[in-house]
Amino acid sequence: LQQNAGQIVTRQEAKKTVAAQMRAIFNAPDKMEAERLLKAALEAWRKEHPKLAQWAEMAISESLTVFDFPAAHRVRLRTTNGLERINRERRRRTRVASIFPNPDS
Repeated sequence: LQQNAGQIVTRQEAKKTVAAQMRAIFNAPDKMEAERLLKAALEAWRKEHPKLAQWAEMAISESLTVFDFPAAHRVRLRTTNGLERINRERRRRTRVASIFPNPDS
């Protein structure tokens, strides 16, 4: 989400501020605090970055469902590192298999 927000915001100094605000939202101790931080950030973004605010209302509020899980699981669910690792391993293993006649198989 931070990378997507960085594409919407064009100024470098604004990107750092937005990234810090997003980190604060997802590092909140519970969902109530995260929602409070999101509302505060949206108010600030509506003035300076209206496109970002519009995008964030939908995207970030949906991603706050990670707070419904236990705290120990949140760290792994916040990123796609696990999924990327599985896909990389699958590609590595199927590349060496000679039973596939072409890449489409």
